[in-house]
Amino acid sequence: MKIRISWPAGHTTATIEETPTSKALAGVLPITSTARTWGEEVYFDTPVSAPREPDARQVVEPGTVAFWTDGDALALPYGPTPISRGDECRLASPCNLLGSLDGDPRVLATVRDGDPIRVELAGD
Repeated sequence: MKIRISWPAGHTTATIEETPTSKALAGVLPITSTARTWGEEVYFDTPVSAPREPDARQVVEPGTVAFWTDGDALALPYGPTPISRGDECRLASPCNLLGSLDGDPRVLATVRDGDPIRVELAGD
């Protein structure tokens, strides 16, 4: 599945794997939310609530599309967060892994805290 994530200064697409959490997310798209930033991570609330999956991880690659089960939010890290060790992308707590951004994840640096952000299914 492909999704498109857009905000006032740009957009990106992501390839999402089939997981219980991604299926729940697909069922509520499109959604509009308010972007929050935490170091070099963008996250935002979703109407989905999901349990932590067995492969949930806290340290991920830049550009990972993750679901933060503690906050019912999508988390999109593109660099270090306030709790990272070195250059790693360390999320606030283990998150469900949904997929990865297509292209350079640093495009997320143009997202500002408080920006409206929209997620929708993208055509192939």
